[in-house]
Amino acid sequence: MSGSSEQTGRDVRSGSGEMFDAIAGRYDLLNRILSLGMDQGWRRRAVRALALKRGARVLDLATGTADLAIAIAEEYPDATVIGMDPSRGMLDVGRRKLGGSKLEGRIELQVGDAQELPLGDASVDGVAIAFGIRNVPDRPRALREMARVTREGGRVVILELSEPRRGLMGTLARTYVHDIVPRVGGLISGAKEYRYLQRSIQAFPPPEEFVRTMEASGLRVIESAPLTFGVAWLFVATPAREGASRKEA
Repeated sequence: MSGSSEQTGRDVRSGSGEMFDAIAGRYDLLNRILSLGMDQGWRRRAVRALALKRGARVLDLATGTADLAIAIAEEYPDATVIGMDPSRGMLDVGRRKLGGSKLEGRIELQVGDAQELPLGDASVDGVAIAFGIRNVPDRPRALREMARVTREGGRVVILELSEPRRGLMGTLARTYVHDIVPRVGGLISGAKEYRYLQRSIQAFPPPEEFVRTMEASGLRVIESAPLTFGVAWLFVATPAREGASRKEA
């Protein structure tokens, strides 16, 4: 569940591209195991929420090993996808997945930072980011960039892990995230980076607070929905042009 951040030595254990390089080889296996297989269904829900028209151009931020980019290309057979991530190691795994497949010509993978997108204003029909926004140091800046590059009427879809805060499911989810995820992740990957996953989920703001951040960053939220009792959360928005910054193509 990759994300965008500065690739510096001091950030290697705090959500940076370099941190995700260390777990790239086993990242997909870890996702399947640690999400109990639910991450694939969550991604499908996010893909449908894009509601793309024919011939759409889509940006998949924090693409990681390109799972979401592939799902988008499969769901929308005439769409083209730009998959962007700060981790070269994760992108290399994604390129191996695409190698020789019919999707290779429709998905372009490149290194990039969600906080400063190398794209012109209103240059894509949709933006998606799965399990990555919590890793971005300056979230409002990244959200403004998403609003800026999305065409009028296009959608920005954000899928993120959450920590249920009430009821029995909340207790069970917190136990799983705090105790099981770091231990199993570290055991399988041979790395301590999955301790970061626990901290980053816990630190992510409640959904209602994140919605306010989105709306203050040039996006109009049209859906905010819990998935699997709030273990994950889906946010769907469209750009509010008066709130978006401008950049030349």
